[in-house]
Amino acid sequence: MVEAFAEAYGVDARGGRAGRKYVNDRPKTPLGEVVRLESTGEGARVRGGSRRKQKGYFLRAETAFGFMEAVSGMYGYWDENTAEMSHGEGFLTVFSEMFREPGLYLMDEPEAALSFTSCLRLVGLMQRLGESGAQVVCATHSPILAATPGAEIVEIGEHGFRTTSWEKLDLVDHWRRYLNDPNVYLRHVTES
Repeated sequence: MVEAFAEAYGVDARGGRAGRKYVNDRPKTPLGEVVRLESTGEGARVRGGSRRKQKGYFLRAETAFGFMEAVSGMYGYWDENTAEMSHGEGFLTVFSEMFREPGLYLMDEPEAALSFTSCLRLVGLMQRLGESGAQVVCATHSPILAATPGAEIVEIGEHGFRTTSWEKLDLVDHWRRYLNDPNVYLRHVTES
């Protein structure tokens, strides 16, 4: 879903900045071909300006490391050399430099490189972005990120799509039960 939103917005499906063309000659995904985004007046201004003025970014965990290395130090990105950082520090650098003002910010499993504390920092950033008028879409398996204050939570599962609360998320239920008694889960993977 997040990849289709990126394609509909005009962001490279492998990640990157809005308004920037990367080497990607692969066709859109079938879902990306049919998804159409509606915009508020402000959203249309953010999206409809020149490529340099378009605001948005897609951080896709699978491709982020290579992409960060390729654009690190280029104009319009970040000055720090993310190759000299831990993966989590690199992700936080991208977030702090690229997720700054109203626009569309897409993330696909950003917790992949983040510690508990870094996830909390990302929650703060997502909340500030939302309050600024930005739209943030985050696909996550993290109960920390799902707890972002003010977030509308859509759970996708065998049941299809449903809007729910943090307390009713399947992933929150599983984490609670695991943290209460890890052996209930671990016995299924450690016993022969």
